[in-house]
Amino acid sequence: MGYLDNSSITVDAILTKRGRELLARNDGSFRITQFALGDDEIDYTLFNENHPNGSQFSGEAIENMPLIEAIPDENNIMRHKLITMNRGTSKMAIVTANVPRITLSLGATTVLNPTTLNFNGLSNLAEPSGYRATVADRRLLVSFVGNGGSNPVTRIDFESYAGTAVSETVVGQSISLTAINSTTLFGKNNKLITTIVIEGRDSGARTTIPVEISRVVVKSAQFSADSGITLG
Repeated sequence: MGYLDNSSITVDAILTKRGRELLARNDGSFRITQFALGDDEIDYTLFNENHPNGSQFSGEAIENMPLIEAIPDENNIMRHKLITMNRGTSKMAIVTANVPRITLSLGATTVLNPTTLNFNGLSNLAEPSGYRATVADRRLLVSFVGNGGSNPVTRIDFESYAGTAVSETVVGQSISLTAINSTTLFGKNNKLITTIVIEGRDSGARTTIPVEISRVVVKSAQFSADSGITLG
């Protein structure tokens, strides 16, 4: 969804493949309940406090920038979402997980346990409303489930061997995932790669976890200080 010239079209919206599926059912299952705003196309370095025409023109270059047309690809749009923070907040919240990356063999399972640093001025803790996790290529997982939280969500009608990579989002305090146990999607490749984006539902902070599915058995590994963050 994107805002265009407000003198003609206010909002330009297109549906994803999943959205078109729900709309085609015509049974009331298609409902827009949430929306997000982003500023991917904005270059704030163009703000000129010393504009020769005065301070009222400081943001002129930004206001005249072309806007990105709506596209249904989360890898190229809405990567920088706007968030609302409490007045007086001095530190940005940061989401971390118990591992910096995930490497799974066929059929292997793991659990992501996100926490948030600087949430409400505190150290690492889980957010009350849980986390929203989005995997970029759902075909690589047999299951993708949100556990716990106020509103855990998972889908049960996913087409595992669809020809096109589609994303899926679940909600929970922790995220369980199991790699595919078939080599159908590998072709001549020894590994398949995707990502999981984890977003705090209260803070709006998010992080990206690389995911690698290996055709061969991988050795287990232990991670220490994987968040890369040290509290002083």
